[in-house]
Amino acid sequence: MDAPDAIAAASTHKSEALLFFTLLEITVIVLAGRIGGALAKPLGQSPAVGEIIIGILLGPSLFGLVAPHAFDYVFHSAPPEPLNILSNLGLVLLMFQIGLEFDFSHLIERVNRAAVLRVSSACLALPFACGFALGFFIAPGSSPATRIDTALFVATAFSITALPTLGRIMIEVNMTRTRIGVIAISAAAVNDVVGWLLLALITALTVSDFVAGRFALRIAMVAAFGLISVRFVRPLLKGAIRKSQARTGKMSANLLGGLLAVIFVAAMITYQIGIFAIFGGFMMGVILYDEPELVAAWRERIGDFVTVFFLPIFFTYTGLRTSIGGLDSAADWGWCLAVVAAATAAKLGAGYFAARRSGFNRAESTGMGFMMNTRGLMELIVINVGFDLGVISPKVFTMLVIMAIFSTVITTPALRRCVARAARGRGAPPSSSPDRSPPRRSR
Repeated sequence: MDAPDAIAAASTHKSEALLFFTLLEITVIVLAGRIGGALAKPLGQSPAVGEIIIGILLGPSLFGLVAPHAFDYVFHSAPPEPLNILSNLGLVLLMFQIGLEFDFSHLIERVNRAAVLRVSSACLALPFACGFALGFFIAPGSSPATRIDTALFVATAFSITALPTLGRIMIEVNMTRTRIGVIAISAAAVNDVVGWLLLALITALTVSDFVAGRFALRIAMVAAFGLISVRFVRPLLKGAIRKSQARTGKMSANLLGGLLAVIFVAAMITYQIGIFAIFGGFMMGVILYDEPELVAAWRERIGDFVTVFFLPIFFTYTGLRTSIGGLDSAADWGWCLAVVAAATAAKLGAGYFAARRSGFNRAESTGMGFMMNTRGLMELIVINVGFDLGVISPKVFTMLVIMAIFSTVITTPALRRCVARAARGRGAPPSSSPDRSPPRRSR
């Protein structure tokens, strides 16, 4: 065999080996994700909670600890780039899907608007302030970035509410059509929109190295992207959707191909702007939120594939970067407890007092605090952005992952108790909670 043939054969073997180990990783991840989701249900948890925990356990925190050789064979026999690319591709599609789930019509409902704005504002301001203060002091000993960089990202992580996870939990406890449920999901939507805007601004500020001119330019480009998306891209897409006659559960191949192309182009644009590709996918979803037939068709054709295939890959990718054993001192665990306690107290307190001011009783207000404290998926996305930018150290990353898991795990059981207490206070069983709000699109 001559030299060119030998080189070609070696290249083919390397490509086949890469494919083999990538398929092995994906097989383990997808099956583990299904197992995690199935185990969560009997425990009264959302399937997403089980998928998140399984993703963490597949990393060095458990799998790598108890079976290091098997762990290395599965996850270290190939370079991390394929898993990284799949994770980010899945996030782009997932963020489009999440954008579609934002139902902004709730914000114009007369009976709920004041309460929504009050709850969302309180659950942004107090957690942001607490996160900034804690992040500022935690930075010197455990972060490679400046105090301000770390503090801003920790503050944003504290402020986020996981709208998709919260929606799934609310369906399970039959709260989607109660007044408090409508207000909570609407406040979470506002909370997340502002949270993503904050993340975009903070990312632009970080990558511009606090140079005023660069920061102003990036903000101008972000604003221009949003304006063009709303004023020009939205009408074009809505016209294409009407022309394709998308029906519930039905989407033409041409419409699907066009949507995917638009999502990917938007992701490339935001990447070039410097605020991460996921924002482009999210924005394309937001501008199409009021197309219910498209939303139903996307769920039918793409939604399950994204959540079954891509989402566990993202959770495991996060788990591979999380090493609970990396918190190897009493000081580290002290900071971790402080992060969990501060994040939880800030959201619970803000949600409770804002709900009380809006006329809810104690049980309902406590439930509001727990709902707004749900972080889950959205939190993991935020802290992965911070980790990729180098403003969050591995230890701070692990602390925030633990905080995200804790805040999500406690939501469902706490919410069930709050619903039961509120029902007892009205002298009615939990399942007969009155519908005191206009009908809304289910999530």
